[in-house]
Amino acid sequence: MRHTYRCPLRWADLDLLGHVNNVVYVDYLQEARVDMLRTHGPAAVTGELAEGVVVVRHEVSYLAPLAFGFEPVTIESWITEIRAATFTIAYEIFHEQPDGERRVYVRAKTVLTPYVFASERPRRLTQAERETLAVFLEPDDRAPQAPLATTRPDVAVHAPVQVRFSDVDAYGHVNNVKYFEYLQEARILLTADLWQGLDPISLVVAQTDVDYRVPILFRPEPYDAWSWASRVGQRSATIESLILDGETVLARARVAIVFFDPRTERSVVPPEAYLDGLRSLLVS
Repeated sequence: MRHTYRCPLRWADLDLLGHVNNVVYVDYLQEARVDMLRTHGPAAVTGELAEGVVVVRHEVSYLAPLAFGFEPVTIESWITEIRAATFTIAYEIFHEQPDGERRVYVRAKTVLTPYVFASERPRRLTQAERETLAVFLEPDDRAPQAPLATTRPDVAVHAPVQVRFSDVDAYGHVNNVKYFEYLQEARILLTADLWQGLDPISLVVAQTDVDYRVPILFRPEPYDAWSWASRVGQRSATIESLILDGETVLARARVAIVFFDPRTERSVVPPEAYLDGLRSLLVS
């Protein structure tokens, strides 16, 4: 069984290209996930699963741009894996076309763990929780993504991460969606520095994988984001990032970016100067 959620769009969800911003999709996933877990099964079980979990990992694949409209976008959610202390939710975000075909914008997975906020520790799933989740189980055999970086190279570019009060959820942690925003800000600073003096160029995000290691908390002092390139192709590149508090890794990420022509909505080969800038930060 799959859960279906109809998510309204907001005008503020759009980026400079007129598409729903890559960060906002993660907010849509969160809305669909909470609706799924609140709706099905005993209230005591689903309430705890909806509100008493933390995100361990996101894997988000961006397949097509989504423009603003008054028609809500549909999100299907289901479970692909149930382990002792974690479970994985898969999603598909789409519009159904008049001919019955789907226009799919995003496919994603989220690994979650039940969490005891009083002690700041994860816990194991109860039998009742496992039974509730099993109703949605569709196991898959997709290979996991390659491990993310754990140390920053010397060429990494620094960006401060200033937490806003509104970034923090009811449990005093920065919400998982906001990490995507921090990573986006760090990428923008990186490319602005690399391509200073060059004409503006459009980029879109094709894939984002994020591991959440230690909760980020609200405080006056900024945290540190460090970013570098791990792959540079002709039309795309991969940016790796770490968010640190001193030497403590709070989150790690890998983002595939694509050079993009807004007129044709296709990838393009950029002038060599843009690729040379990324190559200066390349770590194999």
